[in-house]
Amino acid sequence: MDKKWTIRTHDEKLETDFSKELGVTRLVAGILLERGISDTEEAKCFLDPVNIQPFYDPFLLPDMNPAVGRIKRAIENNERITVYGDYDVDGISAVTILMRGLRRLGADVSYYIPNRHTEGYGIHTEALEKIAAEGASLLVSVDCGITSVEAVEAMTGKLDIIITDHHLPEGPLPEAIAVIDAHRDDSIYPYADLCGAGVAFKLCQALFAEMRDEPYETYTKDIEIAALGTIADLVPLKGENRKITAIGLTKFQTTELVGLRALIEAAGCKDKKINAGHVGFSIAPRLNAAGRLETASKGAELLLTQDETKAAELAAELSGINSERQGIEQEIFEAAEQKLENIDIEKAHVIVVAGEDWNPGVIGLAASKLTEKYYRPSIVIGIKDGVGKGSCRSIDGFHIFEALSACKDDLIQFGGHAMAAGLTVDADKIDDLRESLEKWARENIREEVYQPVLKLEAELPVGKIDFELMKELEKLEPYGMGNPRPLFADFNVTAEQARSMGKDGKHLMMTFPGNFRAIMWNHGEDVPMLQSGAVDIAYVPEINEWNGNQSIEARLSELRETESRRINPTREILAGVYRVMRSRADAEQTVHGTEMQLAAACGVSTYTYRLAVRIFEELGLMQTKEDGVYVPASPEKRSLEDSETFRRCSGK
Repeated sequence: MDKKWTIRTHDEKLETDFSKELGVTRLVAGILLERGISDTEEAKCFLDPVNIQPFYDPFLLPDMNPAVGRIKRAIENNERITVYGDYDVDGISAVTILMRGLRRLGADVSYYIPNRHTEGYGIHTEALEKIAAEGASLLVSVDCGITSVEAVEAMTGKLDIIITDHHLPEGPLPEAIAVIDAHRDDSIYPYADLCGAGVAFKLCQALFAEMRDEPYETYTKDIEIAALGTIADLVPLKGENRKITAIGLTKFQTTELVGLRALIEAAGCKDKKINAGHVGFSIAPRLNAAGRLETASKGAELLLTQDETKAAELAAELSGINSERQGIEQEIFEAAEQKLENIDIEKAHVIVVAGEDWNPGVIGLAASKLTEKYYRPSIVIGIKDGVGKGSCRSIDGFHIFEALSACKDDLIQFGGHAMAAGLTVDADKIDDLRESLEKWARENIREEVYQPVLKLEAELPVGKIDFELMKELEKLEPYGMGNPRPLFADFNVTAEQARSMGKDGKHLMMTFPGNFRAIMWNHGEDVPMLQSGAVDIAYVPEINEWNGNQSIEARLSELRETESRRINPTREILAGVYRVMRSRADAEQTVHGTEMQLAAACGVSTYTYRLAVRIFEELGLMQTKEDGVYVPASPEKRSLEDSETFRRCSGK
């Protein structure tokens, strides 16, 4: 779906004054202001988190003192401790941090991670009973437990429990020895957005301060694992998270964890300066795949092992599982798209698709891909034995949890927040759920919410980018949630060269005036657009290193025909497009070719071609298929005025 491009508004005086206070360019000052950072001290911490941003006193976290006291007593008395974690990367990271920290302190410690498929998320009484029966007297949760009131109560007198979590409390707190969560109403901790691994790291800071007299300000053991969990869990990379991530990223290549080194090599990042992107898109998914398809314990085992041979084997196995996950994800996504063939996505307000035995560990990823492609809240449901388990992903302005709350009569259970949720539904109620969500959306969501917006920092002609500017932009790293990589625009530019590259011509490479090179992944089919006229580009400038030489190039995020080429189809243009398409139809009345190829054949821009096909589809004169466009030989005559798109394009 085409996006609306918007460039942030500029307050030149405010940007200029702020840039002088910070000693940065006006561009960087403006980006900080756009991020909501207008305080000088906060900005200095943001720009230099390693040296200026403080680690906060871990004992300010609620219940940290009783937690440290109980763990200290358990270690001194040689009690058996179990660390209980979640099955995602944050949970695996938190387990690793606390396990390694407790082992350094001499603890008798093991870990337990529930199985996503047989146990599900959170703390379960059955698991606690088993852990107690095996001899543990103290359990410390990480990345879970804040809502486990009943499970904790059931173990009273059987097992001491300490909860560490970062999720929002939903009512009374569990009656545990301690409940460490910065989101508690009574918390005085200065920063609430730590992830589960971050909270585990703070617990280790407190333990070593108490038991080894090591100042918490200088404790950074296993901080690279805390950075891994922080990046993977998509918490904001601001404040203390930013310090954890910035320091952690510098330790990835020198880490003493042989398992992490093996994982880095398996992800193809061994010789790279690792940034948050490498972690989020290459390293973390391999850990996540284990919990999605099998058991997350393999991920924890990898990070905890000190055996290089075993680490290499586990890293290779996780890479294989990740490849399998990618294949399953693509199968579900394609199956979901097939179910959308007879649905007018532009008129739909919510996508709800379901299939038998779709893997519940992967449906969330498929939902994300549907939302990204169609810019609609998407719910993907896997059905087994008449019950559907669903995963939901939403868009800005559509609060999916509120929507599900309004449709709770159609659901067995649900939970989540504004942008993501999970649900359970009877298979025979899925159609009712879809209708209820559509009704709620029509009544509560404005139509403009369904228009995706591309937010750009500034118009920046590619010819004005130099190494000095790149050095300035580096001050904004690490990028991530709450601090996206700045995206710039250049308008009405003509490529001097454009060609496809990579396997099967999958990617796009182009050069602009000044021999400025740009690439765009997975857009090799867009070559004709660049060859036929001027375009607008949205891009991220990057430094490319090759054979010891550095150059600046652009990685394109979006590409579109420039405004003069984006013409709404008139009656005459529509007649011409229809004649060409009809003349190119084969015996099956299908015209084969990519969108770009067919637009070029019709002598119109891709923008105009898309609208024309849309109009013809609304009139029943064409139908887009996977391998081309179906153009029936003897269609029923229709008036162009019957097309909503034509009326809109004509201003009627």
